[in-house]
Amino acid sequence: MLFNSIDFAIFLPIVFILYWFVINRKLKYQNFLLLVASYVFYGWWNPIFLSLIVISSTVDYWVGIQLSKEERTDKRKLLLLTSLLLNLGFLGVFKYFNFFVQSFADAFTLLGNPINTTVLHITLPVGISFYTFQTLSYSIDVYRRKLEPTKDVVAFFSFVSFFPQLVAGPIERASNLLPQFYQNRKFDPVKATDGMRQILWGLFKKVVIADNVATYVTEAFNNYQDYNGFTLFIGAVFFAFQIYCDFSGYSDIAIGTARLFGFTLMRNFAFPYFSRDIAEFWRRWHISLSTWFRDYVYIPLGGSRVSKAKMIRNTFIIFLVSGFWHGANWTFVIWGALNAIYFLPLLLMKQNRRNLDIAAKGKYLPSIREFLQIALTFFLTVIAWVFFRSQTVAEAFIITKKIFTSIYVIDVAELRSLSNSLWVTTSHVALVILLVVAEWLQRDKQHALEFENTRLPRLVRWAYYYFIIFLIFYFTGTQQDFIYFQF
Repeated sequence: MLFNSIDFAIFLPIVFILYWFVINRKLKYQNFLLLVASYVFYGWWNPIFLSLIVISSTVDYWVGIQLSKEERTDKRKLLLLTSLLLNLGFLGVFKYFNFFVQSFADAFTLLGNPINTTVLHITLPVGISFYTFQTLSYSIDVYRRKLEPTKDVVAFFSFVSFFPQLVAGPIERASNLLPQFYQNRKFDPVKATDGMRQILWGLFKKVVIADNVATYVTEAFNNYQDYNGFTLFIGAVFFAFQIYCDFSGYSDIAIGTARLFGFTLMRNFAFPYFSRDIAEFWRRWHISLSTWFRDYVYIPLGGSRVSKAKMIRNTFIIFLVSGFWHGANWTFVIWGALNAIYFLPLLLMKQNRRNLDIAAKGKYLPSIREFLQIALTFFLTVIAWVFFRSQTVAEAFIITKKIFTSIYVIDVAELRSLSNSLWVTTSHVALVILLVVAEWLQRDKQHALEFENTRLPRLVRWAYYYFIIFLIFYFTGTQQDFIYFQF
């Protein structure tokens, strides 16, 4: 079920009314309703894959209970290994099996010994990378004795499958989300109102920006042989905004929806394109994933409190694993490696934490230095996105070569052909500028429509809301799936 669909527009009010007005103040019933609603939400896409969530939830619930009873180190390790093998096994079969088989065959072909291989013709379950990491955080934290295992089976199953963030995050930690299922929840109109505003902004980013520039992006990348460097660079820039608005838009809708039910999810994006270096970008982009890898992979490896050689090793591991998490393709691995290369100089010079506050704090405009830092960081990010978006490594290198060798050649006819009209391209640029200005002015907030304690007149605010609603309905016709559903 898509957030930007009629189905969800009907589903959400029904669940909301039942939750607050039919079974209000009955915690167990509320949790059970959320569990049923979450399974309906996920099963709407393909009910068969609900079995994976049920199996994963059952095993990790059992592992948690057994860990609370077991003191022997070897037995505790075996229990944790059971959780890891099951969850990562599902992920490996459905997401990575064909990749490894094909890579193995390609290696033999390269050596002059082609072999026949068998691949699995299976569908990748939506959101498997997200809920797998979410339930793993529970097993690992219980194993580390950082979290008490739950005996409330409904609360735990609801935590694993909580529908607002089930298929594309944020990837919640058990220590943050699970305890919220134990607490009595009261309807808070202030939080609910702000949640609705965040949902509205998320829909704007997804429907108005991401889905519309997608047409331009698809044409540019699918026919990269026909276009020069400037046109392809514009396509890459549009993709940067497409993936940001698509993914952060989903997160905004998820966080806002959760607030309607009295839950607080972690922030997943913090205006990353206003970052002044790559380290700051990764503190602001897909925060739930980057912090997950930091806590469960990077720090256990020794983090940055090791020799320089091991620090470099750990950095490459974390970025390569992050790239591979996104998809079974070498393009994602190179995307991760490229970001590691961007990040390493800052880490080695101990400059990776120099920009911890927002850019141009307390000012309307950045300084020239900050502007150049933001522009350079954005440019490096766009180049990396070329590898993320390309179908093959060879394609990515061809596109980047064209960008660096002919970016100065502006061909208006090419720009017109990409979207059938120069006016359409111009309107896309105008919408992106609107997004950037709106988020820049609100960069010290959680989202661009957070207007608590503002001096902005009520009439202006409501006119702004209606303008955004108008844009959403005007551009609704180009509906597309969320990009991160494939991960």
